[in-house]
Amino acid sequence: MVQDSVPQAPSVTPATPARTLLPSIVPALVVGVVCSLVLVGVEVSARQLQALLWEIVPDALGIGRYSVVWMFVVLVATGVAVGLVVWKAPGHAGPDPATVGLDAPVLPPVVLPGLVLATGLMLAGGPSLGPENPVITVNVALAVWLGGRFVPRVPGRMWPALAEAATMGALFGTPVAAALVISEALAGQRQKAQGLLWDSLFPPLTAAAAGSLTVSLVDHPSFDLDLPPFGHPGLGDLLAACVVASAGAVLGMAAVYAFPFVHGAFGRLRHPMLMLPAGGAVLGALAALGGHLTLFKGLDEITTLAHDPDGWTAGEFAVMAVVKLAALLVAASCGFRGGRIFPAVFVGTALGLCAHALVPEVPPAVGVSSAVLGVLLAVTRQGWVSLFVAAVLVSSPGILALLCMVSLPAWLLVTGRPQMQLREDGTPVR
Repeated sequence: MVQDSVPQAPSVTPATPARTLLPSIVPALVVGVVCSLVLVGVEVSARQLQALLWEIVPDALGIGRYSVVWMFVVLVATGVAVGLVVWKAPGHAGPDPATVGLDAPVLPPVVLPGLVLATGLMLAGGPSLGPENPVITVNVALAVWLGGRFVPRVPGRMWPALAEAATMGALFGTPVAAALVISEALAGQRQKAQGLLWDSLFPPLTAAAAGSLTVSLVDHPSFDLDLPPFGHPGLGDLLAACVVASAGAVLGMAAVYAFPFVHGAFGRLRHPMLMLPAGGAVLGALAALGGHLTLFKGLDEITTLAHDPDGWTAGEFAVMAVVKLAALLVAASCGFRGGRIFPAVFVGTALGLCAHALVPEVPPAVGVSSAVLGVLLAVTRQGWVSLFVAAVLVSSPGILALLCMVSLPAWLLVTGRPQMQLREDGTPVR
């Protein structure tokens, strides 16, 4: 006799009880505060050194702060200084930055002082990289080391997630970016053991909120470019945004495809005291071509551009975008310790303002946000982060729906292609 088969109910991962989540709050808050203070400490120290190198010393010498000669001298000297740190510091200031993304490796504590010093020198000296990758690496290592020593009951795998989320929240001044990155990572893992999404996000989101609030109280960061207000998008705005975002994605992919070749060219020099000064010399030449606004990580410089979107010609904006992208490519290839998100935002901002200068009917908010979205999708391959950063630059509710739509053609241009990150053998990550 054949029994009727009884349909099985779909398996559902049970929600984590509150008593399991509550003990993670205090470690997450502590990690959030500490990671944000590490970021603020690195950036404040770098700003002080930057003022010395680019204001006090040239003024005392009677040299123009951003004269071609001074830019070349400081960038080569920065290459020499960072090269000495990479050569002599324990652990050589961490792994090759071309092989590191936002998912940081866990380094031994002895490596961290050299990595912090190399990062501070880079930020002050003018190479086109941001602090995100090395600061995340430092915070992950500190969280794993200190957390394992003082709170051994917390699972070791939690500390890297807390540190990464806290640093992302501190970098962007809001926990939303961290939540988006983590949710993207969890979706990629596809493991039932992760539980429900909000259960998995609870500790990292707590750390990210603590990090962002701490930085907001201490350093008052802002990503709003204060561009001319943008109302409700129309069909013309949608068409313009699709074109500009696609152009940004294509421009970013040009750098991605060139990355292993430029990295290989510097790698043939084989020694940091040759690679980094040579990179500094190339960056000096690029600064002479693009001007001083193409120096540094780019966050303050995009504010300067956005305050006067009609202050440069389309050709000048295009030159700045291309030069900044080339500077990012060189700095990331020759061994400077830094991340690629912030300079990519400058590239997108300059490209978007170029579109506005070419076609004045394209609102600056539409041009900038869509171009930043396209460039970041190509450079980072982080869809949620790209969308978030592009939207937060323009404080306009109407821009978000537009960006969600234009992200589709831009994503089709970059998906399945190499990323701006290399494996140990120099081949690109896909």
